[in-house]
Amino acid sequence: MPEEDLVELKFRLYDGSDIGPFRYSPASTVAMLKERIVADWPKDKKIAPKEANDIKLINAGKILENNKTVGQCRVPFGDLPKAVITMHVVVQPSVTKAKTEKKVDEVPRKNFCSCSIL
Repeated sequence: MPEEDLVELKFRLYDGSDIGPFRYSPASTVAMLKERIVADWPKDKKIAPKEANDIKLINAGKILENNKTVGQCRVPFGDLPKAVITMHVVVQPSVTKAKTEKKVDEVPRKNFCSCSIL
């Protein structure tokens, strides 16, 4: 693929640091980007994704879907010559794990009345 067709992307993390920039083909999917982010995630961060589904990518105020390609996502920035596109990364652990964990502090309540009639 010609060098000029590649899209240059960097990923902004929650603390303002960046991963990248990297060059991608416009045919690369968002799912492929997420896999690269998980692989290149800095080890010293307190919050880290365990898998690609824990990450949301935001570009131009929109959450990107896994099946979309880079070429479809780069609008309206696609017309800028040789510009690095910054996508924001949000780490959101999967919901299924949170639902399966039980709260430790849950105490069963007993229903009883403590009224006294004199």
